[in-house]
Amino acid sequence: MMNKEQFTAEVLKAEKSLYHVAKSILKNDEDCADAMQNAILSAWQKLHTLRQDAYFKTWITRILINESYQILRGRREQVCYEDYLDERKAEDQGSWSELYLAVQELPGQYRLPFVLHYVEGYSVKEAAGILSLSESAMKVRLYRARNLMKERLGGEYGYETC
Repeated sequence: MMNKEQFTAEVLKAEKSLYHVAKSILKNDEDCADAMQNAILSAWQKLHTLRQDAYFKTWITRILINESYQILRGRREQVCYEDYLDERKAEDQGSWSELYLAVQELPGQYRLPFVLHYVEGYSVKEAAGILSLSESAMKVRLYRARNLMKERLGGEYGYETC
């Protein structure tokens, strides 16, 4: 079983990856920080349920995904249309890269598999396990995400449209 120092070291190693996963679900930095904090606290409290230390990152990522969705469920708020347009204008002015915006515009069912596999480097099998999907379902979602990215990005980033 992992001790406090090992737990802290593993969390620090996974911190950047956890942020990317939370950001792909929540988009808001404050919500990402809340989700990460809740996930780390929950992981510490449930550390005894971790079967093998080697799977810590996968295990805490799954906890983070659950915490992120919990935050989403809790804040189902409506946004004023003018505020939405102002936010989009700020994004369009170059504060985010085109690639980042394309990933953020993927539907949720494709965004998280895409981020886990292509950004965070999880294998198809690992990402499928994190998301509780079969490997074939994961491959289908990745395929569809790639196609949506190709449509969105057009000829940029080496994608050619037919």
